[in-house]
Amino acid sequence: MKPALAQLRDIHLPAPVSWWPPAPGWWLLAAVLLLSVSGLFWWLRRRRRSRWRRIALGELARLRALLKSHQAQPQTLVGELSILLRRAALSCFPRAEVAALHGERWLAFLDRILGAGSSFQSGDGRLLAVAPYLPRPAIDETSLLALFALGERWLKKLPSGGRR
Repeated sequence: MKPALAQLRDIHLPAPVSWWPPAPGWWLLAAVLLLSVSGLFWWLRRRRRSRWRRIALGELARLRALLKSHQAQPQTLVGELSILLRRAALSCFPRAEVAALHGERWLAFLDRILGAGSSFQSGDGRLLAVAPYLPRPAIDETSLLALFALGERWLKKLPSGGRR
């Protein structure tokens, strides 16, 4: 019996498991992580680029609150809204294109951004151009609220991403 046992070979172990290529689960995990990180960077970049819009809408809400609490004159609020819209426009468009606009040309610019059916030149937005020349009690709260709503629509319609 001894000679038969002598002919047997010793136990040999299989080759160690290689770390490459990884199992399909690791590939899936890597893809999910890559998509998550790139999605997070995209979201943060988009959020940073539209920060000015959040600030402007917050300022508009503050102006509305001042109107409702009757803590400011309507002419003052119209002036502050005009300044707010101009600052937002300067955030999105070149200074040479926006800074010199006033009166009808300013209202036409606002209408052009808002698109068809907008009412800066012909409707509630006209108040931006004529409010400084009206007597003190001439602006009612309803028209001012409509102007604020128009300004909010305009701010939301602006392209995000800063200057072009």
